[in-house]
Amino acid sequence: MPKQEVPLRQLQDYLPEKSFEEVYAYLQQYKVHLTITRKRQTILGDYRNAYKEKTHRISVNGNLNPFSFLITLLHELAHLLTYEQYGHRVQAHGAEWKKIFGNILSSFVSKDIFPPDIENALQKSLNNPAASSCGDEHLLRTLRKYDEKKEGFTTVEELSVGAVFSIKGGRVFRKEEKIRKRHKCTEISTGKTYLFSGLYEVTLTENIRL
Repeated sequence: MPKQEVPLRQLQDYLPEKSFEEVYAYLQQYKVHLTITRKRQTILGDYRNAYKEKTHRISVNGNLNPFSFLITLLHELAHLLTYEQYGHRVQAHGAEWKKIFGNILSSFVSKDIFPPDIENALQKSLNNPAASSCGDEHLLRTLRKYDEKKEGFTTVEELSVGAVFSIKGGRVFRKEEKIRKRHKCTEISTGKTYLFSGLYEVTLTENIRL
């Protein structure tokens, strides 16, 4: 799906029920240029502040489930509100952004938009939100329950020790023991070891054990 500006009313297709009107009000108030983009490997969303003749710009990955999409969009709106108040004088994910993002999340959590498990995960992060939902493994694990299942894919934490898997680009690894919050994995072709998040998506390679 190429990057494209989305008519704001069409945004309802990407959001959970009961969330559109408040999101729409934010986007209208701050004249946000919103785009929906294809899946990006390193980011879920992006914010660019207004300057010269350009308005505030936000992009969000269009492959996200509705709850992940909303949280990502609110994350980027929090950057916008932080910029409006502080300009470039504060850190991108500093205390000011965390407070604003926490306040925005709190207002949506109170509206019975999220399922109980996501709401509980969000409640735990309201006072100190992670710089990315990817950085909050409990929240990310909960949100992934609502993703469309992709045939042939699994996560590193779901594999047994010794299982062989491949990642995008074709590199093949064998899963080793867990080290704290990460999983040690050995690349088959080089013998080098790497640490993977348990939630990293991989392709199981025919249950081969080497």
